[in-house]
Amino acid sequence: MQIVVTGMGLLTPFGTDINQVFEKLLAQENAVKDIESFPCEDFPVRFAAEIQDFDPEEYIPDKKKVRQTARYIQYGMAALEGALEMASLPDDSLDPTRIGVLVGSGMGGIDVFQENVIRGHARGPRRYNPFFIPMAISNMQSGFMALENNFQGPNYSISTACATGNHCIIEGASWIERGLVDVVIVGGSESPINESGMGGFAAMKALSTWNDDMEAASRPFDRLRHGFVVGEGSGILVLESLDHAKKRGVEPLAKFMGGGMSCDAYHITSPHPDGEGGARAMQIALDQAQLLPEHVDWINAHGTSTKQGDLAESRAIYSVFKNHGNDILVHSTKSILGHSLGAAASIEAILLIETLRRGVLHPTKNLQDQDPEIKLSIVKGEPMEKKLEIGMSNAFGFGGHNSSVLFSNLP
Repeated sequence: MQIVVTGMGLLTPFGTDINQVFEKLLAQENAVKDIESFPCEDFPVRFAAEIQDFDPEEYIPDKKKVRQTARYIQYGMAALEGALEMASLPDDSLDPTRIGVLVGSGMGGIDVFQENVIRGHARGPRRYNPFFIPMAISNMQSGFMALENNFQGPNYSISTACATGNHCIIEGASWIERGLVDVVIVGGSESPINESGMGGFAAMKALSTWNDDMEAASRPFDRLRHGFVVGEGSGILVLESLDHAKKRGVEPLAKFMGGGMSCDAYHITSPHPDGEGGARAMQIALDQAQLLPEHVDWINAHGTSTKQGDLAESRAIYSVFKNHGNDILVHSTKSILGHSLGAAASIEAILLIETLRRGVLHPTKNLQDQDPEIKLSIVKGEPMEKKLEIGMSNAFGFGGHNSSVLFSNLP
């Protein structure tokens, strides 16, 4: 059975228009700015790839529902709108019990959690928002999407940190293969830019602290990299079988070739130094797709701009691709959009598909002095036009969660 993508929608600091977002990636425009959502003068990190001037009522017209949803849910609804429109959904000819939703989040409603803990502690237990729990729990993204669109099929969420979006894509495709659904909505959504999110990551020493040179802070594979830049947003894809898409008269955008998953079982936050788990995920994806390494044209790397992570991923790529590792092209979207955690993998899958469709690779921003231990052929400087057939996207998360997905152009 051939699984295809028939709809894509995203929300990034560059907006929701996929064409516009892609053009800004090609131009290496800046998504990293001073944080506006909370006072952060005393924080060690005062910048992020933040979504600013967002109006949730554009995507959730009911003001009451806006007040009852966390920011990450509102972000997901913004991305969902574009995906459904592209896939010609809702479709009255479809059985709603055969439409599933599998959209996850790494941190869920952390903003709502923070607000209510402070309020309850300061003003007493009767001051908690009655919608606190349904706003904060990470499965409510999938639940709210279904509720608003009458999607009655299987519905749950996956929360595997930065690997969330890829895990949702892989598992959602399996629902179609197992005959559980005809259509599945998959992806991830994240809104982590608040005191708790930024303070927690900063305390871990996971973030770049280049407050005086924030535009250059996210620099995957560069010798001076020293931490990631927090981003936020959402990426939503619509999957169905090729036969089902043809019956509906919907034009497929790309083919899902396969996905791989593994666990490092090494450390709560650090990857295995040799990238063993990431290598297994990539190899499993290739095996599932029945592809050889030389069939893959390029890799959208996890590429977060951390010392250990980038080096481990480069070693993983060489482990799997061997001699082809010297030739396969690699780039990192996080160099421009930052790291949107549970939303990153699905956003990057969408941009990988757009790259396939256009035949042009965006550069990795801020790569000025490539780490001599990382000998990959990394796209930098200017966009690269190239005939592309198959692309791989990696996503590795805290907890040792590794994932890799493959997409191809349709013949």
